[in-house]
Amino acid sequence: MPSPSIVWFRDDLRLADNPALRAAVDRGEPVIGLYVLDEESPGIRPLGGAARWWLHGSLASLRDRLAERGGALVLRRGAAEPVVRETVRDASAGAVFWNRRYGGPEREIDTALKSSLRDDGVVARSFAGSLLFEPWTVKTGGGTHFSVYTPFWRAATHGPAPRAPLPEPREIDGASAALDSEDLDDWHLLPTRPDWAGGLRETWEPGEPAARRRLREFLSEDLDSYDRARDEPAAGATSLLSPRLRWGEVSPFTVWHETVQTEGGGKFLSELGWREFAWHTLFHFPELATTNLRPEFDAFPWPRLHPTQLEAWQKGRTGVALVDAGMRELWRTGYMHNRVRMVAASFLVKNLLVDWRRGEQWFWDTLVDADAANNPFNWQWVAGSGADAAPYFRIFNPELQAKKFDRDGRYVREWAPEHLSEHPPEPIIDLRETRNAALDAYEHVKRAARS
Repeated sequence: MPSPSIVWFRDDLRLADNPALRAAVDRGEPVIGLYVLDEESPGIRPLGGAARWWLHGSLASLRDRLAERGGALVLRRGAAEPVVRETVRDASAGAVFWNRRYGGPEREIDTALKSSLRDDGVVARSFAGSLLFEPWTVKTGGGTHFSVYTPFWRAATHGPAPRAPLPEPREIDGASAALDSEDLDDWHLLPTRPDWAGGLRETWEPGEPAARRRLREFLSEDLDSYDRARDEPAAGATSLLSPRLRWGEVSPFTVWHETVQTEGGGKFLSELGWREFAWHTLFHFPELATTNLRPEFDAFPWPRLHPTQLEAWQKGRTGVALVDAGMRELWRTGYMHNRVRMVAASFLVKNLLVDWRRGEQWFWDTLVDADAANNPFNWQWVAGSGADAAPYFRIFNPELQAKKFDRDGRYVREWAPEHLSEHPPEPIIDLRETRNAALDAYEHVKRAARS
């Protein structure tokens, strides 16, 4: 009697270089793909709107690709641990394989599930599929985790190179007995009333095939100009792989090895390193999205919130050209150029003096690439409360940033053209005055830390 293997897909919605899938195929029994939409387990953060839109498309692509190879994707909704155990019983499965997650609540779920499955005699194994280097393997000389990027990345890359990507299975022996599966459309991941996703549909095609195409295009057409032009938002020199990596449509191992085979990829690989640094930080500090990494920042004197200013920032109506352009690009496409993200975030935190957590939550809801590590990690870096945030009082001047990185105004012209008109809008605040207020607030933090 066959005892099927279940592959529990999470943020690894691909067939190529998927260690959990490879282990299931190699076990030699029928394979069942499973995705659990978990919005119920304690500590699990519900997905934002843009992320839900992307998830729908990526799951549809994965479902179709599994079917082409003889497999199937079972969709179920609920708290992950009982749902997976129920699926094991329904399928009389003998093994469950998954690729590791690194957030605190996710690790607790996976650890408890692995233990309970093994107690029942079910094989339960997890694999490294989402990070190049496991967080517990990169340590300082004193055995602690790193808080500064450069020595972290030096230590991570000092040892053996990341493993080679695993080949994609060409055939999958699907289970003969069909399991009950929910319908993807019934999850209502796509917006309807109103349907605000028109710009996302015009900009993106979720799924593994599109991810692989984009990687090839970037390496063959854009990598040469990446180091020189990556900070220019209108240059089109960025990889646009961040949502692909966030959803695991392409693995970091694949990106790494295909990049090292291409001349001139060093700077791009260091950006992969920054992603690794964010996830390593989350592993050691699970409260990254809600708690200052540097506790002295608990003393930051956030003033009373001005809702109209926050709304102006969200809608791209601040009267500051580069900020407005970026926020409108975000709302339209679910994406914002990284240089502009830093400028827009700095403006919110250090000119409007709005708590970084409000900005992090807005990006969580509107970015297609927002994940549990990079989104809060980068917001804390900009705010000065996070890892490697030196100097922590850095304040990006959005006007100088526009002159330096959007010299001909192409980016602003595309997203906020009124700023280049004869009568551009007035900023909602004075940049110099608010900069001084922010520096005063940081001095308060320094005094509180000394007392």
